Amino acid sequence: MSPLRILVVDDEDKIRQVISIYLKNEGYMVGEAMDGEEALKKYRSEPWDLIVLDVMMPKMDGISVCREIRKTSQIPIIMLTAKNEEVDRILGLEFGADDYMGKPFSPRELVARIKAVMRRMEAGSPAGEPVLNFPGMRMNLMTREVLLMDKPVTLTPREFELLSLLARNPGRSFTREQLLERVWGFDYYGDLRTVDTHINRLRDKLKVPGAPSYIGTVWGVGYKFEVKHEAE
Repeated sequence: MSPLRILVVDDEDKIRQVISIYLKNEGYMVGEAMDGEEALKKYRSEPWDLIVLDVMMPKMDGISVCREIRKTSQIPIIMLTAKNEEVDRILGLEFGADDYMGKPFSPRELVARIKAVMRRMEAGSPAGEPVLNFPGMRMNLMTREVLLMDKPVTLTPREFELLSLLARNPGRSFTREQLLERVWGFDYYGDLRTVDTHINRLRDKLKVPGAPSYIGTVWGVGYKFEVKHEAE
Protein backbone atom coordinates (compact mmCIF):
# COMPACT_ATOMS: atom_id res chain seq x y z
CA MET A 1 0.00 0.00 0.00
CA SER A 2 1.42 3.39 -0.99
CA PRO A 3 2.10 5.88 1.81
CA LEU A 4 -0.31 8.75 2.19
CA ARG A 5 0.72 12.00 0.53
CA ILE A 6 0.29 15.15 2.59
CA LEU A 7 0.80 18.71 1.35
CA VAL A 8 1.98 21.12 4.07
CA VAL A 9 1.31 24.78 3.28
CA ASP A 10 2.78 27.51 5.51
CA ASP A 11 4.86 30.62 4.85
CA GLU A 12 7.10 29.95 7.87
CA ASP A 13 10.00 27.67 6.97
CA LYS A 14 10.50 26.35 10.51
CA ILE A 15 6.85 25.35 10.87
CA ARG A 16 6.87 23.49 7.55
CA GLN A 17 10.09 21.74 8.48
CA VAL A 18 8.87 20.64 11.91
CA ILE A 19 5.56 19.35 10.54
CA SER A 20 7.34 17.56 7.70
CA ILE A 21 9.77 15.83 10.08
CA TYR A 22 6.95 14.50 12.26
CA LEU A 23 4.91 13.35 9.27
CA LYS A 24 7.85 11.63 7.59
CA ASN A 25 8.60 9.85 10.86
CA GLU A 26 5.07 8.43 10.64
CA GLY A 27 5.73 7.11 7.16
CA TYR A 28 3.88 9.78 5.17
CA MET A 29 5.15 11.34 1.96
CA VAL A 30 5.26 15.12 2.37
CA GLY A 31 5.23 18.01 -0.04
CA GLU A 32 5.63 21.66 0.90
CA ALA A 33 4.35 25.02 -0.34
CA MET A 34 5.18 28.44 1.09
CA ASP A 35 2.19 30.45 -0.10
CA GLY A 36 -1.33 30.03 -1.44
CA GLU A 37 -0.46 30.28 -5.12
CA GLU A 38 2.24 27.62 -4.86
CA ALA A 39 -0.17 25.44 -2.88
CA LEU A 40 -2.76 25.52 -5.66
CA LYS A 41 -0.14 24.75 -8.32
CA LYS A 42 1.11 21.70 -6.39
CA TYR A 43 -2.42 20.59 -5.56
CA ARG A 44 -3.38 20.66 -9.24
CA SER A 45 -0.21 19.00 -10.53
CA GLU A 46 0.18 16.11 -8.05
CA PRO A 47 -2.13 13.70 -6.20
CA TRP A 48 -2.57 14.35 -2.47
CA ASP A 49 -4.50 12.63 0.31
CA LEU A 50 -4.67 15.51 2.81
CA ILE A 51 -3.65 19.16 3.07
CA VAL A 52 -2.37 21.02 6.13
CA LEU A 53 -3.14 24.65 5.29
CA ASP A 54 -2.13 27.85 7.08
CA VAL A 55 -4.67 30.68 7.13
CA MET A 56 -2.41 33.75 7.03
CA MET A 57 -0.12 33.61 3.98
CA PRO A 58 1.15 36.00 1.29
CA LYS A 59 -0.25 36.14 -2.26
CA MET A 60 -3.32 34.06 -1.39
CA ASP A 61 -4.58 33.27 2.10
CA GLY A 62 -5.54 29.79 3.25
CA ILE A 63 -9.27 30.45 3.28
CA SER A 64 -9.16 31.47 -0.40
CA VAL A 65 -7.13 28.36 -1.20
CA CYS A 66 -9.60 26.18 0.68
CA ARG A 67 -12.53 27.73 -1.14
CA GLU A 68 -10.86 27.16 -4.52
CA ILE A 69 -10.05 23.52 -3.76
CA ARG A 70 -13.59 22.84 -2.58
CA LYS A 71 -14.92 23.74 -6.02
CA THR A 72 -13.62 20.43 -7.34
CA SER A 73 -12.42 18.23 -4.48
CA GLN A 74 -13.40 16.81 -1.10
CA ILE A 75 -9.80 16.17 -0.03
CA PRO A 76 -9.47 16.53 3.78
CA ILE A 77 -8.10 19.91 4.86
CA ILE A 78 -6.76 20.81 8.31
CA MET A 79 -6.27 24.55 8.74
CA LEU A 80 -3.72 26.31 10.95
CA THR A 81 -4.46 29.73 12.40
CA ALA A 82 -1.90 31.90 14.15
CA LYS A 83 -4.44 34.04 15.97
CA ASN A 84 -6.67 31.17 17.07
CA GLU A 85 -9.58 33.59 16.72
CA GLU A 86 -13.14 32.40 16.32
CA VAL A 87 -13.56 34.28 13.03
CA ASP A 88 -10.67 32.33 11.46
CA ARG A 89 -12.09 29.01 12.60
CA ILE A 90 -15.61 29.80 11.44
CA LEU A 91 -14.50 31.10 8.05
CA GLY A 92 -12.34 28.04 7.51
CA LEU A 93 -15.20 25.71 8.41
CA GLU A 94 -17.65 27.68 6.28
CA PHE A 95 -15.46 27.19 3.22
CA GLY A 96 -14.97 23.48 3.78
CA ALA A 97 -12.10 22.82 6.19
CA ASP A 98 -12.47 19.56 8.10
CA ASP A 99 -10.54 20.58 11.19
CA TYR A 100 -8.41 23.44 12.52
CA MET A 101 -5.59 23.99 14.98
CA GLY A 102 -4.44 27.21 16.60
CA LYS A 103 -0.79 28.18 16.71
CA PRO A 104 1.29 27.43 18.68
CA PHE A 105 0.33 23.76 18.44
CA SER A 106 1.77 20.37 19.29
CA PRO A 107 3.09 18.52 16.21
CA ARG A 108 2.08 15.28 17.92
CA GLU A 109 -1.50 16.52 18.24
CA LEU A 110 -1.49 17.50 14.56
CA VAL A 111 -0.34 13.99 13.64
CA ALA A 112 -3.09 12.53 15.84
CA ARG A 113 -5.72 14.66 14.12
CA ILE A 114 -4.44 13.69 10.69
CA LYS A 115 -4.69 10.01 11.64
CA ALA A 116 -8.22 10.55 12.98
CA VAL A 117 -9.34 12.22 9.75
CA MET A 118 -7.84 9.46 7.63
CA ARG A 119 -9.39 6.74 9.81
CA ARG A 120 -12.80 8.26 9.21
CA MET A 121 -12.12 8.46 5.48
CA GLU A 122 -10.93 4.86 5.29
CA ALA A 123 -13.66 3.41 7.47
CA GLY A 124 -16.03 3.19 4.51
CA SER A 125 -19.76 2.81 4.83
CA PRO A 126 -21.36 1.11 7.83
CA ALA A 127 -22.83 -2.35 7.67
CA GLY A 128 -26.23 -2.47 6.07
CA GLU A 129 -27.81 -0.93 3.00
CA PRO A 130 -25.15 1.07 1.10
CA VAL A 131 -27.73 3.33 -0.56
CA LEU A 132 -30.23 5.51 1.30
CA ASN A 133 -33.27 6.77 -0.59
CA PHE A 134 -35.51 9.61 0.55
CA PRO A 135 -37.95 11.84 -1.32
CA GLY A 136 -35.74 13.98 -3.54
CA MET A 137 -32.49 12.58 -2.14
CA ARG A 138 -30.28 9.56 -2.76
CA MET A 139 -27.13 8.84 -0.73
CA ASN A 140 -24.56 6.23 -1.72
CA LEU A 141 -22.57 5.38 1.41
CA MET A 142 -20.01 3.39 -0.57
CA THR A 143 -19.11 6.05 -3.12
CA ARG A 144 -19.99 8.95 -0.78
CA GLU A 145 -22.18 10.52 -3.45
CA VAL A 146 -25.31 12.54 -2.78
CA LEU A 147 -27.94 13.27 -5.42
CA LEU A 148 -30.56 15.92 -4.73
CA MET A 149 -33.39 16.11 -7.24
CA ASP A 150 -31.16 13.91 -9.45
CA LYS A 151 -28.30 16.44 -9.34
CA PRO A 152 -25.01 15.81 -7.50
CA VAL A 153 -24.26 17.79 -4.34
CA THR A 154 -20.65 18.43 -3.43
CA LEU A 155 -20.00 17.82 0.28
CA THR A 156 -16.78 17.87 2.25
CA PRO A 157 -15.86 14.59 3.99
CA ARG A 158 -17.01 15.97 7.35
CA GLU A 159 -20.29 17.23 5.89
CA PHE A 160 -20.97 13.82 4.36
CA GLU A 161 -20.22 12.05 7.64
CA LEU A 162 -22.56 14.36 9.52
CA LEU A 163 -25.37 14.00 6.99
CA SER A 164 -24.98 10.23 6.72
CA LEU A 165 -25.09 9.82 10.51
CA LEU A 166 -28.36 11.76 10.67
CA ALA A 167 -29.81 10.06 7.59
CA ARG A 168 -29.06 6.57 8.88
CA ASN A 169 -31.11 7.43 11.97
CA PRO A 170 -34.17 9.31 10.64
CA GLY A 171 -36.30 10.85 13.35
CA ARG A 172 -33.67 10.34 16.06
CA SER A 173 -32.59 13.47 17.92
CA PHE A 174 -28.86 14.00 18.42
CA THR A 175 -27.40 16.51 20.85
CA ARG A 176 -24.50 18.66 19.72
CA GLU A 177 -22.27 16.72 22.09
CA GLN A 178 -23.29 13.42 20.50
CA LEU A 179 -22.68 14.72 16.98
CA LEU A 180 -19.31 16.15 17.99
CA GLU A 181 -18.31 12.82 19.50
CA ARG A 182 -19.67 10.61 16.69
CA VAL A 183 -18.48 12.68 13.71
CA TRP A 184 -15.40 14.50 14.99
CA GLY A 185 -14.23 11.82 17.42
CA PHE A 186 -12.95 11.66 20.97
CA ASP A 187 -9.68 13.34 20.02
CA TYR A 188 -11.37 16.49 18.74
CA TYR A 189 -11.05 19.60 20.90
CA GLY A 190 -13.44 21.94 19.15
CA ASP A 191 -16.49 23.56 20.68
CA LEU A 192 -20.17 22.91 20.05
CA ARG A 193 -20.48 25.82 17.62
CA THR A 194 -18.51 23.69 15.15
CA VAL A 195 -21.59 21.46 14.87
CA ASP A 196 -23.90 24.44 14.26
CA THR A 197 -21.56 25.77 11.57
CA HIS A 198 -21.55 22.46 9.70
CA ILE A 199 -25.33 22.04 10.05
CA ASN A 200 -25.85 25.51 8.56
CA ARG A 201 -23.53 24.69 5.66
CA LEU A 202 -25.38 21.43 5.02
CA ARG A 203 -28.73 23.16 5.02
CA ASP A 204 -27.48 25.71 2.51
CA LYS A 205 -26.17 22.99 0.19
CA LEU A 206 -29.40 21.01 0.48
CA LYS A 207 -31.58 23.98 -0.47
CA VAL A 208 -32.68 22.99 -3.96
CA PRO A 209 -35.90 24.13 -5.65
CA GLY A 210 -38.52 21.42 -5.35
CA ALA A 211 -36.66 19.46 -2.69
CA PRO A 212 -37.92 19.18 0.90
CA SER A 213 -35.79 20.16 3.88
CA TYR A 214 -33.93 17.32 5.57
CA ILE A 215 -32.36 18.58 8.79
CA GLY A 216 -34.67 19.64 11.58
CA THR A 217 -33.83 21.50 14.77
CA VAL A 218 -34.96 19.94 18.02
CA TRP A 219 -35.17 22.94 20.30
CA GLY A 220 -33.25 22.54 23.51
CA VAL A 221 -31.69 19.29 22.26
CA GLY A 222 -29.96 19.42 18.89
CA TYR A 223 -30.78 18.13 15.41
CA LYS A 224 -32.48 15.28 13.60
CA PHE A 225 -33.03 14.04 10.06
CA GLU A 226 -36.55 14.51 8.77
CA VAL A 227 -38.10 14.93 5.34
CA LYS A 228 -40.27 17.99 5.54
CA HIS A 229 -41.92 19.86 2.72
CA GLU A 230 -42.38 23.62 2.89
CA ALA A 231 -46.17 23.32 3.08
CA GLU A 232 -45.98 21.17 6.19
